Amino acid sequence: MPVSKPPIPAQIKVIIVAAFVIALGFGIIAPILPQFASSFDVGPAAAAAIVSIFALFRLLFAPVSGRLTERWGEPATYVVGVSIVAISTILCGFAASYGHLMVFRAFGGIGSTMFTVSAMALISRLSPEEIRGRIAGLYSATFLIGNIAGPVLGAALAGFGYRLAFFIYGGALIIAAATVFVFLQGVGKRRVKRTADTRPVMKLEEAWAVPAFRASVVAGFAHGWNNFGVRVAIVPLFAATAFIHGDAIAGFALAIFAAGNALALTVSGKLSDTYGRKLPIMWGLSVGALAMIAMGYVTNEVVFIVLCAIAGVGTGIMNPSLMASVADTVGNGRNGGRVMATFQMSQDLGAIIGPVLVGAIAEYSNYSWGFLITGILALIGAAAWTPVRRTTLATKAEAPSKD
Repeated sequence: MPVSKPPIPAQIKVIIVAAFVIALGFGIIAPILPQFASSFDVGPAAAAAIVSIFALFRLLFAPVSGRLTERWGEPATYVVGVSIVAISTILCGFAASYGHLMVFRAFGGIGSTMFTVSAMALISRLSPEEIRGRIAGLYSATFLIGNIAGPVLGAALAGFGYRLAFFIYGGALIIAAATVFVFLQGVGKRRVKRTADTRPVMKLEEAWAVPAFRASVVAGFAHGWNNFGVRVAIVPLFAATAFIHGDAIAGFALAIFAAGNALALTVSGKLSDTYGRKLPIMWGLSVGALAMIAMGYVTNEVVFIVLCAIAGVGTGIMNPSLMASVADTVGNGRNGGRVMATFQMSQDLGAIIGPVLVGAIAEYSNYSWGFLITGILALIGAAAWTPVRRTTLATKAEAPSKD
């Protein structure tokens, strides 16, 4: 007889609904943001820095976010973080200069790391081990469905001016914060907040002793550089300058990437739980790397879109296993706020350095060299998993495996 698997906890369902609302709004501004920055008469490197400053403040505030998650509990930290991003996004719509835009995006980065770390910690603690990969895939897929529709809407809204998109995104974030406040806070008082004080905290050195966690940090850096940095900041700029229908292609490229990602996520969570974390991570990063390298040499719009789809499939294969691997390290019985924050910091560091460096290369040379470096870095992230042996579910979190 097949073994019955546990249902998805109600708390995680609420986080997944909120993730969709957030993703839809983020997708709307994603193709517009670098071009909005360029409208203040700055070059590709400075325009990309708008994405990097957001990631920089995520990185700087990540350790504090981990401690706040441990002290306040996951739901409260999540609601405050989303609210901060909502306020900062609306202020971006009123930005009168490039400097104003930088300040407002930096403020948003603080709130972003708060709700990201708290959501990851909540998912890690409440996910039954038997379906952890499935939940990670579902969370990612829900986020990406919003990212499919969002860029298309964003490209359409560009004709009405760049600022309108920020007001729409800010409103979406307010809805997400209200949803979590109304539904998850009540659940948290009964099940989450009460147990938060009694859970043992996993120390960072414990997690660092696990080879899979170390490999996850390296892969996370490459993932952040490629998908949170270059894809969001540089690819739209490249599309806007390389193709005749640049503005439309910029939005469609992000949407088709997300579509390919979502398609892969329909099976990648199950693959992760069945075959382990290692191979999906290595395969996914390698596929994305080759597609990114090829983008720098493309002159045809259709081929460019196809490469974006392939890159999205690669990321979809990799991402659930990467998230689940970190969750395996922490397990269900530990408070892993600081461990989750460290992993998040590795992604943010890549998202900080990547856009500025690739933007500078594009400004003083060409985009091809920047995309080549980006692809090679993803291959390094894949190679970091080569010595890792244990890639299925971890043993008890209280004594993580060091295999």
